[in-house]
Amino acid sequence: MTRKTVKVDVLARVEGEGALKVVLRDGKVESAEFNIFEPPRFFEAFLRGRHFVETPDIVARICGICPIAYQMSGVHALENLLGVKVEGPLRDLRRLIYCGEWIESHVLHIYMLHAPDFLGYDGGVQMARDHGDAVKRGLQLKKVGNEILQLLGGREIHPVNVRVGGFHRAPRKRELAPLAEKLKWAREAALETARWVATFDFPERERDYTFVTLRHPDEYPFNEGRIVSNKGLDISAAEYDAHFEETHVAHSTALHSHLRDGGGAYLTGPMARYNLAFEQLSALAKETAREIGLGESCRNPYRSIMVRAVETIYACDEALRVIENYEQPDRPFVPVEPRAGVGHAATEAPRGMLYHRYQIDDAGTIADAQIVPPTSQNQACLEEDLIDIIGGFSDLPHKELQYRCEQTVRNYDPCISCATHFLKLEIDRG
Repeated sequence: MTRKTVKVDVLARVEGEGALKVVLRDGKVESAEFNIFEPPRFFEAFLRGRHFVETPDIVARICGICPIAYQMSGVHALENLLGVKVEGPLRDLRRLIYCGEWIESHVLHIYMLHAPDFLGYDGGVQMARDHGDAVKRGLQLKKVGNEILQLLGGREIHPVNVRVGGFHRAPRKRELAPLAEKLKWAREAALETARWVATFDFPERERDYTFVTLRHPDEYPFNEGRIVSNKGLDISAAEYDAHFEETHVAHSTALHSHLRDGGGAYLTGPMARYNLAFEQLSALAKETAREIGLGESCRNPYRSIMVRAVETIYACDEALRVIENYEQPDRPFVPVEPRAGVGHAATEAPRGMLYHRYQIDDAGTIADAQIVPPTSQNQACLEEDLIDIIGGFSDLPHKELQYRCEQTVRNYDPCISCATHFLKLEIDRG
């Protein structure tokens, strides 16, 4: 019997701190552990006892890359609880700020974290020596996404302009005009990005995933919609806990998510959205997907970099649509009044579905909060990828096999800091 262990103590080019251990026996993967060892961060506990209006500013601190996702899930959950509907220009502004986040997050992953895997570099800095023009394009494209966050959110990192009911301040129409010109360039750069990543050499591996995403009747999913899967799931966000469960595992500070009743692991994120909502992409995004050979469905996890490039085109198109049709609202927010209850919402963060639940009292004080980030939801599926896919590469030399294992993790663009949770501590003193 031959035994081989691939162990990576600290994963590079992911957000946060994690590790990896894969054990192979006789060419088959016996076990795979994606180890998240980053310390717990207690955000759900921080929220308890705070007034609900503080939620957007607190949850924005969970992630420096995707703070809008946390703000959007939070405000939608609380508005659902309070019976508030945000429509018209304010709703469009929420789609616009989400476009900015998708652009900056997807481009960061494509150029600085994932492309080096395909081109044989240790990182984006090394890659820039030979692909300087591509890296410059990526950085400039990311900057356009950041500028959307800065204008609508008040600043690029941990934005402060989002509130329950809308925004503290809505931009004037003339303030959006410079963004439109930059987005027209960004759309062309995103198109070049899609064509560039399509030239990479992709391993031919596919899996029969259970995809889970939001579904909206008229739009590619961002903020609203029912939670659906390609295996028959179709529920509201309020039914989330009845269909999904989180469990602790010894090797990770992140919870593992599964579908209840034996539904198993599932995949959220760009691949899930793409496979279940392809027809709702913009015309240019669909045309590009067909041009680069992606087609209308993708089950190869290594091609997720192509899917992110197509979604970046969509985000540019959608941002331009919102800016073109924008009229400044009379008031930047809808008034809200506290009342006791429980609110739920899910939105589509760049890395996948993000679920929030809040319970507040009559005074508006938060009694309980639950936040389930996409990396936690994808962690079990990621480990299944390592088991199902890496066995096919077992004949590779150790260094190349290790690199393939790391690449398989980076396919997910895991946001480890977002996912860290805390193991429940029980002391039995006899």
